[in-house]
Amino acid sequence: MSKENGEGKFAQKWVSYRPEIKVLDVTIRDGGLMNNHHFSDEVVRGVYDACVQGGIDYMEFGYKGSKKIFSSPEHGPWKFCDEADVRRIVGDNDTSLKLSVMADAERTDYKEDILPADQSVFDMIRVATYIHQIPVALDMVKDAHDKGYETTVNVMAASTVGERELDGALELLASSEVDCIYLVDSFGSFYSEHVHFLMQKYLKFAGARGKTVGIHAHNNQQLAYANTIEAAIKGANLLDSSMAGLGRGAGNCQTELLLGFLHNPRYRLRPVLNCIQEHIEPMRQELRWGFDLPYMITGLLNQHPRAAMDFKSEEGGGDLVKFFDSLVSSE
Repeated sequence: MSKENGEGKFAQKWVSYRPEIKVLDVTIRDGGLMNNHHFSDEVVRGVYDACVQGGIDYMEFGYKGSKKIFSSPEHGPWKFCDEADVRRIVGDNDTSLKLSVMADAERTDYKEDILPADQSVFDMIRVATYIHQIPVALDMVKDAHDKGYETTVNVMAASTVGERELDGALELLASSEVDCIYLVDSFGSFYSEHVHFLMQKYLKFAGARGKTVGIHAHNNQQLAYANTIEAAIKGANLLDSSMAGLGRGAGNCQTELLLGFLHNPRYRLRPVLNCIQEHIEPMRQELRWGFDLPYMITGLLNQHPRAAMDFKSEEGGGDLVKFFDSLVSSE
């Protein structure tokens, strides 16, 4: 039996699946938050090739960061995702894989730096916004939509937003040109009941206007994969993941786990495992992402992981109990 036939047989074990579910791999974009986007072309090409060969639907290269705010070479090329840099990896991307890039509200010169879609190798613009930036995000979505892109809005730190405020934001987003609204567990603080409640809310607003809902989960409490599954079961159709969970702090839902769960025959696990072995795991000792007690503590306390990242950068690792006490006292 060939490897390809063997993997196909593995995929066929699943009796049914939702073909409308899409996987968006964020390995390079979210992982870039651990090394200031200084991935080599070899690593980026390795992830790209694995996404193509693995049948993954979208790959996110990085950010469209403003060069007026962020400097180079402090930040690597994937902080800016200039067309020439991306095309150096993908050419014209004559594949079924779609490419996305993230644009942070108030940190992107989107009117100038995001070209019309027919001049770009990108297919999707993903706008990341905090709740107070929604007006800017709406203008960014309209700009990207008018230029011909697929669009999403990722509402960051949803765990810190009051219900009335969130409802108002979702109503505005559902009335906009955006294609997909993302539930984002920025601090890795959600449990399954949070995902169930919020997915119901997001789907109520999005579904009424023909929008889809996505999920981006962080792994502070080792629940990113479980929460992504819960969101998919409840109706999320765009699922974020990264290879070996590479991402800021505790990392993300693992692409390899997600592909295995979905059992869609168009997905192939072997190229992803090969990329992890050849390109991702060799970076673990230096980048030090993934579940760890300091990230668990910030997740439990619904706090930004930057405090845990600072703690982990201390020589000798610091005093874990003192770190816990300092965060609890600041609550």
